[in-house]
Amino acid sequence: MAGASSAVATKRELGKATRDAFGRALEALGDQFPNLVVVDADVSNSTRTEWFGKKHPDRFFNIGIAESNLVGVAGGLASAGKSSLIASFAAFVTCNAYDQIRMSVAYPHLDVKVVGSHAGISIGEDGASQMGIEDVSLMCSLPGLVVLVPADDESAAAATQAMLDYKGPVYLRVGRPEVPKVYNGSLVFTIGKANQLRDGSDVTLIANGLMVAPSLDAAETLAAEGINARVLDMHTAKPIDRDALKKAAEETGALVVAEEHLAHGGLGSIVAMNVAELNPVPIRYVNLGDQFGESGTPDQLIEKFGMTAANVVQAARAAVAAKSR
Repeated sequence: MAGASSAVATKRELGKATRDAFGRALEALGDQFPNLVVVDADVSNSTRTEWFGKKHPDRFFNIGIAESNLVGVAGGLASAGKSSLIASFAAFVTCNAYDQIRMSVAYPHLDVKVVGSHAGISIGEDGASQMGIEDVSLMCSLPGLVVLVPADDESAAAATQAMLDYKGPVYLRVGRPEVPKVYNGSLVFTIGKANQLRDGSDVTLIANGLMVAPSLDAAETLAAEGINARVLDMHTAKPIDRDALKKAAEETGALVVAEEHLAHGGLGSIVAMNVAELNPVPIRYVNLGDQFGESGTPDQLIEKFGMTAANVVQAARAAVAAKSR
């Protein structure tokens, strides 16, 4: 299903944007977590934390457009015994406030949840300066910080629950556009455990976030060609599911990693680092490469920068061919 409001051309039913699913889950979970305080940087109508704020005004604070201060406030609240959650655009909170996240959240290992909304090139017309395309790499580089990248609305809601249940720092990446449904009431979301969405013996397609749906579509195309593709939703970039990677490498002998992120430091880099140790096999990648995005509709950008099901198919063919050499 293609359209101005979607970010992936697919026949799958469109669900809510992951930022919307996060916002509704946070609103609903407020009573379950009475110690939770939410702080936003004057973008709550975009990050959807405003829904929590309207329901729990005594536990919601807008500190203005000042991401470094945002993190400092959250760290202070957590140091005082609160569980704090902060939200802003992924590009702003991870880039502008990286040092504060490093020293005020990760180093003291505080119970602070960092939500990066409007991540990736699928933010669309807002352009390169607004696109968080290095956020996963930055957050994965911080010791002890969990990094979650849900694929659809159901997994975003489940990731929100898992994030709030977890005691310690977490980064949750969510997006702006409506995205295809991957799960339909069948989701079990466990931090650090990949979800196998399709079995296969010839190649494994490993994806997270926006790229899970096109990876499933790619598996269907590959099946028609006689290539049996396994599909893993690697919703937790850190800690990575090493058991799933080892099994995939051993049983399928070739991997493709698809992500809406720069090539360096993201899911592909993490998979390659682990597979090189566990069981080296051919790996191919579908990602943004080494370039900034630009302004355009989400669908136009996904197509231009080569993050479609067709690109996953092409990468899978190459990976399968490489293992037979």
